[in-house]
Amino acid sequence: MTNPIKVLMVDDEERFRETTKKILMKKGFETILAESGEQALEKIKQAPDVVILDIKMPGIDGHEALARIKKLRPDLPVIMLTGHGARPSAREALIEGAFDYLSKPCDIDLLAEKIREACYQTNKSSEHEERRITSVMIPITEYTTINENKTVQDAINALKKSFATKMATNQLMETGHRSILVRDSDKQIKGILTIKDMLETIMPEYLSAAKPSLADSIEYSPMFWKGMFNMGIRDAKNKCISDIMSPSPISINSRSNLMEAAYLMLHSNERRLLVTLTDKTVGVIREQDLFFEMEKILNS
Repeated sequence: MTNPIKVLMVDDEERFRETTKKILMKKGFETILAESGEQALEKIKQAPDVVILDIKMPGIDGHEALARIKKLRPDLPVIMLTGHGARPSAREALIEGAFDYLSKPCDIDLLAEKIREACYQTNKSSEHEERRITSVMIPITEYTTINENKTVQDAINALKKSFATKMATNQLMETGHRSILVRDSDKQIKGILTIKDMLETIMPEYLSAAKPSLADSIEYSPMFWKGMFNMGIRDAKNKCISDIMSPSPISINSRSNLMEAAYLMLHSNERRLLVTLTDKTVGVIREQDLFFEMEKILNS
């Protein structure tokens, strides 16, 4: 029988530690607890397979603990946990050698998947083994979402923020999402709003209507188009997102092969897929995420 994965859980919040331990044990993990960075360094002697390490702790914080753990065991994978608003610090940890990071409170199924993946990557026999979708995707907590009752103007303001320079999961390259996931009042994903949807909604209806035979020469003259873009966006700014959004992207299981994701994108004409784990949406994998992976494979 295969030995269970041994996890060292390091967090100064006792309730979070104990609750997470119980859930991880139910999922088949052996779990060791530490309440500080200092205690974690002592418990490294118990040979954990993976470390779950909170960034913000009194005494030795997560960054210092990570550096010391890597000196003791360079190949030991460390998954960082970060509170809301501390993502830049988590991204620094990736550069410092962390395997990945998740925001607190984290989805326990996704955390379990990350633990298994960390062990898999550490023990793999070939350097060219494919990574799993959960390593390539954007976690749902990192993706821009908006309520279906918001307006086009709200959506534009929210989407602009995704183009800020940032890094999600363990990818060093990141671009804006170019879309927003639309949720209902129960936080369920109801659809997606893309830049293409926004461009379509500012188009005057008469542009798609049947034209007289001589209209083409007028339509493409400079005078015809003048001021049309500004007027279109001003007319559309108060439209409800639910009236113009596209249907939700199709889903793919988090344990599917990357080639399956590429196939679904191509044959469904989708630029992104929802990633599901135990019937929950845990992330989004986009065409650019597969592109970054292609580049990484060729240059590794």
